[in-house]
Amino acid sequence: MNTRRRLLTGLVSFASGLLVSPAGRAAEPGDAGEDGMRFPGDATEHNIVFQFNKADQDYHNAVLFAVAELLRQYGDNITIVVSAFGQGIHILAKEPLRNVSEHNRQKVKSLADYGVKFHACGNTIKSLGWTKDDMLPFVELVQIGAADIMELQEKGYSYMSL
Repeated sequence: MNTRRRLLTGLVSFASGLLVSPAGRAAEPGDAGEDGMRFPGDATEHNIVFQFNKADQDYHNAVLFAVAELLRQYGDNITIVVSAFGQGIHILAKEPLRNVSEHNRQKVKSLADYGVKFHACGNTIKSLGWTKDDMLPFVELVQIGAADIMELQEKGYSYMSL
């Protein structure tokens, strides 16, 4: 997951260096240089958690767009967690009970492939009569979605709610 994103970022940086002389361009956020080389397991400089708690498709689009833009901006130098609970949990289900567009389901899978972490509230899952098996394979269960957000903030994650 993160390895794939790092590899792609590294290849893009390498290819950019072949096309443009390093002295001729300003450093971009997320660039890997001699001092900025990142390895798997290295801590990221940027950490953010998104609250995902609504069933509205426009809301889904907005959150997923923001997540993708942060990945484009910071490459492998950001850790992104999307904490889903309440009505938002359905986007992480194998068989959602609420309307989730196929396009957004594919975005979630793609973002997970690039290292975005998706957390699902255990309380919400339990209230729906679901188990871990009802969730997409990359989803991490947390006991309480709101507590997950609070604990990530206590660890230095920025909080984003759209």
